[in-house]
Amino acid sequence: MEAVKVIAIENLPLLRKGNNIGQLICEATQNQGTSILENDVLVVTHVAVSKAEGNVVNLNEVTPSERAREVAAKVGKDPALLEVILRETKEIVRLGPNSLITETKSGTVSANAGVDRSNVEGNRNVALLPVDPDASARNIRQEIIDRTGCNVAVIVSDTHGRPLRMGEINIAIGVAGMKPIRDRRGEKDLYGYVLHMKQTCVADELASAAELVMGQANEGIPAAIIRGYKYIASENVSAKDLTRPKEKDMFR
Repeated sequence: MEAVKVIAIENLPLLRKGNNIGQLICEATQNQGTSILENDVLVVTHVAVSKAEGNVVNLNEVTPSERAREVAAKVGKDPALLEVILRETKEIVRLGPNSLITETKSGTVSANAGVDRSNVEGNRNVALLPVDPDASARNIRQEIIDRTGCNVAVIVSDTHGRPLRMGEINIAIGVAGMKPIRDRRGEKDLYGYVLHMKQTCVADELASAAELVMGQANEGIPAAIIRGYKYIASENVSAKDLTRPKEKDMFR
């Protein structure tokens, strides 16, 4: 079996609105001697994408609504931050002390509607999720293809907690160029048993693998290459398909 490698993309600049992420990734990978190859998977953090797309809000410029103040009192958070979260929210799923789980308008279920203070310059600035993470992934992918001639897949990742498990992992909130789920139903195991339920979320697994080299604190590495994984290429894909339908969500 071919080895799968996870390669940190180092020395990317601190991203600003208007930066071309695909271009910067191509330049950085070439400079560090790990130029992009055919069938590589590129994983990019949503904060990097949001900063480049200008999807950053200064909380000092936000006036909290009465609803935001009410929820902020329940969860113990900044009312201005709650106002931003509520603007991104379709439905509040759960709330409690210092905890707020929401479904965003784009369909992602996450803490605080994905609004993130980490790795954003300015102590009152927060990054929102990209407006359309799949479109962001497609744009980055197309730029890389145009510059390298290599067919690649791109995942936009975010850090999420999980029901019944401690700790956070990276998951895919945007995807382009690959099927995010590998459907193994109908295959047989070692002993001939036919699999009936096995659908592997490979996009989340790849996002989590990339986090091992990107980190979540001061590492300053917002992107990584995963090389050697044989994904199923596809153009008509969306990370929205990874959210469990509400009627099948036993924890909601």
